[in-house]
Amino acid sequence: MLNPRPLQAVQRFGSTFAVGDKVMQIENDYDKDVYNGDIGFVRSIDDDIGDVSIDFDGRHVLFAAHELDKVVLAYATTIHKAQGCEYPAVVIPVTTQHYPMLQRNLIYTGITRGRQLVVLVGQIKALAIAVKGQRSVTRWSKLADWLR
Repeated sequence: MLNPRPLQAVQRFGSTFAVGDKVMQIENDYDKDVYNGDIGFVRSIDDDIGDVSIDFDGRHVLFAAHELDKVVLAYATTIHKAQGCEYPAVVIPVTTQHYPMLQRNLIYTGITRGRQLVVLVGQIKALAIAVKGQRSVTRWSKLADWLR
């Protein structure tokens, strides 16, 4: 009852896309004018050839069946993929089991993605580890060398 079998769906690249599904574009496509991180909703599926029409903010974009590897289901996403986006509500798991992810910048980025509601679920100890941010990751971008 909670997750009924969709009336119209197509399976590609290990995912099942159904009408109404929330999806995210995962690479830039300049020809279609959709970009990494854009969120849309599946509006229609051509049952015969598997083409999918996705609504990105009122603009319908047609994806051929072989192009569906450029979109993923987006009911949940990572903080990394959410950079630059905002959502009405954000839930962030914060546990010591995921110690490498306990970084102040990730917590900050996650919290700033929420427009109306942000919920941190987990352990106070894990949040303290992340906020204290004792671990500093050195970035080896060579930017200073290039600016000389």
